[in-house]
This record gives sequence, C-alpha cells and structure tokens, in this order.
Amino acid sequence: MEVKARAPGKIILSGEHAVVHGSAAVAASIDLYTYVSLRFPSHSENDDTLKLQLKDLALEFSWSIERIKGALPDLGSPFASTPTSCPTEFLKSLAFLVEEQNIPEAKIGLASGVSAFLWLYTSILGFKPAIMVVTSELPLGAGLGSSASFCVAMSAALLALSDSVSLDMGHQGWLKFGDTELDLLNKWAFEGEKIIHGKPSGIDNTVSTYGNMIKFKSGSLTRMKTIMPLKMLITNTKVGRNTKALVAGVSERTLRHPDAMHFVFNAVDSISNELSSVIQSPISDALSITEKEEKLEELMEMNQGLLQCMGVSHASIETVIRTTLKYKLASKLTGAGGGGCVLTLLPTLLSGVVLEKVTTELEACGFQCLTAAIGGIGVEICFDQSS
Repeated sequence: MEVKARAPGKIILSGEHAVVHGSAAVAASIDLYTYVSLRFPSHSENDDTLKLQLKDLALEFSWSIERIKGALPDLGSPFASTPTSCPTEFLKSLAFLVEEQNIPEAKIGLASGVSAFLWLYTSILGFKPAIMVVTSELPLGAGLGSSASFCVAMSAALLALSDSVSLDMGHQGWLKFGDTELDLLNKWAFEGEKIIHGKPSGIDNTVSTYGNMIKFKSGSLTRMKTIMPLKMLITNTKVGRNTKALVAGVSERTLRHPDAMHFVFNAVDSISNELSSVIQSPISDALSITEKEEKLEELMEMNQGLLQCMGVSHASIETVIRTTLKYKLASKLTGAGGGGCVLTLLPTLLSGVVLEKVTTELEACGFQCLTAAIGGIGVEICFDQSS
C-alpha cells in the first residue's frame, strides 16, 4: 500500500509587510504542488530503515529504526490525534540525526526540513520503517510556500496511514479530508513549519491545507470563497533575500516616519478589503469578469506602489514590472520582496501570443516564469494498492 499526497503553494495577493502592522492581507493557493509518496516496505524487502528521498535535489537520507529509537528514547507511542510541539531537547537530537547524513554545504538550508520530517513521522507513525519520496513544482525559498506545502503534504500522507482520519471523495481519483481532519492536519503541518521557521505566522500552511483564499488580520484568519477564475504569471527573480531583515527595515522606517507609514498601512488595509469584495462578488457575464480584472489590476498596482514606499522593492522586481507594463499588464511583488517572486495578472481575454512574448522577454533576463491558477483546492491524497 502506498499513499500519495499533494499540497499547493501560495501567493500573497495583497497586504504583505503591512499585515505585521495591523493591516488586512489576502493569500491564495496556486495550482503548483509539492507531492509526497509514502509506503512501508514489504516483508520480502526486510528493510528496517526510514528513508527520505528529495527527488528534485537528488538527495536521499536513511536511518536505521534502532538509531532513531536511540536518539528519541522518550518519545513513547505515537500520538497522531494530538499535534505536539517538538521539545527543545528533541530538536537537538533531531539535529544530530540530520548532521550524520552529511548534507552538502550548498544544501545545508534543507536540514531543518529534514528535522521536521523526522519529528512529524515519529510523532504520527512511531518507529516504523518506511520510504518517503518528495517532488515539488515550487521553487525553494522564493516566497511561494514551498516549506508549508511540504509540511502539509507530508502530514496528509502520515495521517492517512495512521488510521486516525476518515476521507471524503475528491475528484480525478484524489480524496479529500473532512473538515475536522483538515484542522488536525493543519495543526501538524504548523508544528513542522515551527521547526523550519521558528515563529511562522501559520498563513502558508493554512492556505496549503484548505486551498482557495484566506484573509488575515491581527492574527485572525477568515477563509474566503471565490468563483472568479484568476490566472497569474509568477516570475521568480531568483534573487535570494533575508525576510527578517526586510521586515525589520519596514519597522525601522515606521519608527522614523510614523505618521506617513500609518497612512501607508491604512491604504494597504483598504486595498485588501476591496480586493476581497471584488473577488467574492458574483459574476453575471464575461463583461463583469473583465471589469473585475481591471479593478484587480489597479489594486495590484496601488499595492506595489505602497510596497515601494515601505522600501521592500528591488531592481529585479522593477525590471519585471517595467517589462510587463509594456504589454499593459499589472504586476506586484508577492511575499517579502527584495527579490523573490512577482505576480502579473493574466486577464481572461489575453492572447497566448502576448503571454509568450512577455515570458520570452522575462526569461531572457534570467528569470523563471510559471503560470498558475489562483484559489484552487487544498491538500488531497490518493492510495495506490498496487505498490
């Protein structure tokens, strides 16, 4: 028996940075996924190891079950139905287990993700040999929620084999979790995110778990439903950035210019609220879709201008914006800024020829272009009986 799970990445449509200062923000799932497959070895394989294969990075990790038991002797029986934070002393033990694997220096940033895997696996399924294989359509560290979708897909596969959840029919062979199960899964994924990021907001894993869109403000999340088909060009500038430093920079600017920044954050709050109502209002005909898209384009452009006011844009982001503007397309950065990814709204009536021209021009600058539908389904799983 093999279980496969997939969980989507995410984008921030509006409100990044300002959300830290009390404004509303809107996040949405994208139809680019992280896939996880998990199976227990057969009796004939006689394999007593836990293996994690990161296919895209050509990395494989392997531990004997006895070695894991020795490192985590106090873990006791698995507690799948009670999401639990990893205690500090266990974090150290997990770090030792990961260090033994000799991750190449260039990929050392993955170590916390491997620790998250070990914690979630042993907490939910205990000390059992298994093989987990991970592949992803999401670029790493680009602000598209790759770590959250990894934690969500992984939690889904583990819970599906733990006998502690029931499943509903999904579509195209995929199964969905019920709402109670999704809540449990989301809490486990958040525990994985805490190991990777320290103090995550919980937004990324929530969007990846439930799909669609989420509006969040001052720590409270509201799930949104949209029937509007939205498509985005996502341009990965491939410029790495330090999110903590960018967030700190906005706070410092706020201390220097409190009145001006207060108005900036209020404007962002208004943009997020208007964007939410545009997306959720009913569609009567093709004309109303076009009108809605035009409103969204203006809101995106205004949000980008305010992000520039906050000091989080970057030369690479401005290059993308200038390039797309030549084709009358609206763009804004998504996430932390300072590099990372840029969103460009692709109107329903946009010709394929124009999209091809824009993509070619952006790729000539060394950027990576992905197209994605926005606000789709969340995590799903399927079982392969033949394995």
